[in-house]
Amino acid sequence: MDLGLTNKVIIVTGGAKGIGEGIVKALAKEGAIPVIVGRSEGDNLKVVTAIESTGGKACQFVAELTNPAECEKVVNSVLQQLGRIDGLVNNAGVNDGVGLESGNYEQFMASLHKNVVHYYLMAHYALPALKESKGAILNITSKTADTGQGNTSGYAASNGGRNALTREWAVELLKYGIRVNAIVIAECFTPLYESWINTLPNPQEKLKEIEAKIPLGNRMTTAEEIADTTLFLLSGRSSHTTGQLIYVDGGYVHLDRALANAQNLLC
Repeated sequence: MDLGLTNKVIIVTGGAKGIGEGIVKALAKEGAIPVIVGRSEGDNLKVVTAIESTGGKACQFVAELTNPAECEKVVNSVLQQLGRIDGLVNNAGVNDGVGLESGNYEQFMASLHKNVVHYYLMAHYALPALKESKGAILNITSKTADTGQGNTSGYAASNGGRNALTREWAVELLKYGIRVNAIVIAECFTPLYESWINTLPNPQEKLKEIEAKIPLGNRMTTAEEIADTTLFLLSGRSSHTTGQLIYVDGGYVHLDRALANAQNLLC
């Protein structure tokens, strides 16, 4: 299926690792020009080189997205170099463990800046270009806004904000033909996730325990599966889809509780 993404300029924040890297590489395979925005030039260039080695196109810009001025600067740099913006994928963030009991005001506010403030800023600064191209915005969010996790107030609040902004922007930008959607992720196996698992006393045992709670296939979601849905939502093939929170999670958020209840009723 031709998604019509050839030569479309798509900004992907946090595009050098994990889910972002998967999205960037999938975009390049479709003929788009992904723009990686991240704080490490070395990490950014590694992905650009990998894409170019297979005949694709990509570019990168270094930015610390918690700095509002750098959000504006990177958007201006993209426009100066590439002349247009057809899509924005807000993806960068970190589950930083700023809890209610263990956190404080400064840590909580810093978490919001790491995880949701730059979503607003990148969309704000990219908006004039997106109006011209009638582009699309895709926000990556987390199940923590729905399920909670414990000891991560900053990250959970940020994801609640990401979800709310998705629907708010979808309403505000209707008049420009700009579609805004979100992908909600539960358990996706990335290098960062693997590093976290390996800090636990029995990592493989814990991984199997987590996978057993994922209804569809009892396995983790892959970055490629997130990327495939992202491509669809950025493309004209989803031309009448906006304001949606799409759960690419193997049924984790909704089905596991229903299945557990059904099993209890059968007992």
